[in-house]
Amino acid sequence: MSTHIVTGVAGFIGSHLAETLLKQGIGVIGIDQFNDYYNPQLKQKNLVKLKEFDNFSLIKADIKDLDWQQLLQSIDVVYHQAAQAGVRASWGTGFSNYTDRNINATQVILEAAKQVKSLKRIVYASSSSIYGNAATMPTPETLCPQPVSPYGITKLAGERLCWLYQQNFAVPTTALRYFTVYGPRHRPDMAFHKFFKAAIDDDPISIYGDGQQTRDYTFVSDVVAANLAAGKIPEAIGEVFNIGGGSRVTLIELLNLMEQVMGRPIRKNYVEQAKGDARHTSADITKARQILGYSPQVSLAEGLTQEWEWIQTIYASD
Repeated sequence: MSTHIVTGVAGFIGSHLAETLLKQGIGVIGIDQFNDYYNPQLKQKNLVKLKEFDNFSLIKADIKDLDWQQLLQSIDVVYHQAAQAGVRASWGTGFSNYTDRNINATQVILEAAKQVKSLKRIVYASSSSIYGNAATMPTPETLCPQPVSPYGITKLAGERLCWLYQQNFAVPTTALRYFTVYGPRHRPDMAFHKFFKAAIDDDPISIYGDGQQTRDYTFVSDVVAANLAAGKIPEAIGEVFNIGGGSRVTLIELLNLMEQVMGRPIRKNYVEQAKGDARHTSADITKARQILGYSPQVSLAEGLTQEWEWIQTIYASD
């Protein structure tokens, strides 16, 4: 049986990816530190379905403390999802968590992979944050990265490390630049989760700036499909891909759609624009279509409905 590693397995995307692999009969070694960036109990809930599979094993540890050369001996693919997330929290004293978990941890895996010739792929989870305020919309991978947040800087550094190890030591890496992923198991610090919870509690939500900022929203199952393709297709090695959902709307349009999905209003509180937030994001996914066969399947209305149904199971009994 083929065995894959998923780092950040108790997180939002990692748990969905691991569950899909397990359903396909692939063995999964999940690695997670269970840090307290958000409530670890939510991470434990993310693992419930995974633990039902005999071909799942969990390692609770810091990536940098593991013997990766030993771990990788029997592994085909590493899906490196673990990261210190969050644009706004990356300023100030917390920055060392970002360099530690996004750069140092990635380097440890890559360094070990130099020695393991049986490894077929490392798929690195990157971010649209590396583009910053992109001059071109939709944004192609060829555009020069210009991050506007410390978080974006660290994700770009991890991505470039993958490229260096691929070029110099033939480590089979590929990177996926995610554009605003959402869906069930969404982190509580992310906008959709916060907006839905606020609506349940009848609290106002904070809108940073004028509400006309746009994002390219991508449903989590589409991101999982992109990862699976990137883990298999030989032409993906040494490449980076935009993974967007094709659902680019303004924040105000998004909130209107959320109100329709919920059947209740959202109270809004306009506040000053946040430092490090890109004004607009839009993915040119031509390359992912051509090489990965990637094609987003889930519309924004459909995806929001699925997330709203999940959110109610988390908070409705509170």
